[in-house]
Amino acid sequence: MIRAIAAVSTVALIALMGGIWYATNGSEDDQFAECRSSTVAGGAGAIGGPFELVSEDGLTVTDQDVITEPTLLYFGYTFCPDVCPLDTARNAEAVELLETRGVMSTPAMITIDPERDTPEVLKEFTDYLHPKMIGLTGTTAQIKAASRAYKTYYKKQDAEDEYYLVDHSTFTYLVLPEHGFVEYFRRETTPEQIADTVSCYANKS
Repeated sequence: MIRAIAAVSTVALIALMGGIWYATNGSEDDQFAECRSSTVAGGAGAIGGPFELVSEDGLTVTDQDVITEPTLLYFGYTFCPDVCPLDTARNAEAVELLETRGVMSTPAMITIDPERDTPEVLKEFTDYLHPKMIGLTGTTAQIKAASRAYKTYYKKQDAEDEYYLVDHSTFTYLVLPEHGFVEYFRRETTPEQIADTVSCYANKS
């Protein structure tokens, strides 16, 4: 299952995600140049942007309400049997490591299954993983808009009951206040590697 979803992720984003190379072609005016290990074809500005969603507390929030410090943003869902729990737990561990280094950050997950992921369901899920983790849901249109902004992929599988699965991309996005999206992490990236990269960006911002 993990390999299949990872393959879908690669296919879905191959047109936008570049390989490992220095962002902005090593431009001297890029304040984060030494932090970047990967980038997006067309520049970091091709990913991310404003969104309006519903928080796990049932409040309407925007990206400015959510991205108040370096944020590890993930698109997943609580019924996910394997990938999402592992990825979000990894992100939570990275946040813990960052705190020991004096860097405050936030893990967040936008559900791609708003039909089942109510604010209450998300809150139970995120509270279990990390007290700072933010769960976000919304209408189908709101979720699609956020997904399009971050160039993610998801597709509900056919099922005869409520126990359906959702195929989806598995990147984690680093988003900074006032800067927006700056970096993405693949599934194989370790908590330590994420912490090292986020620390670099935090110190340069």
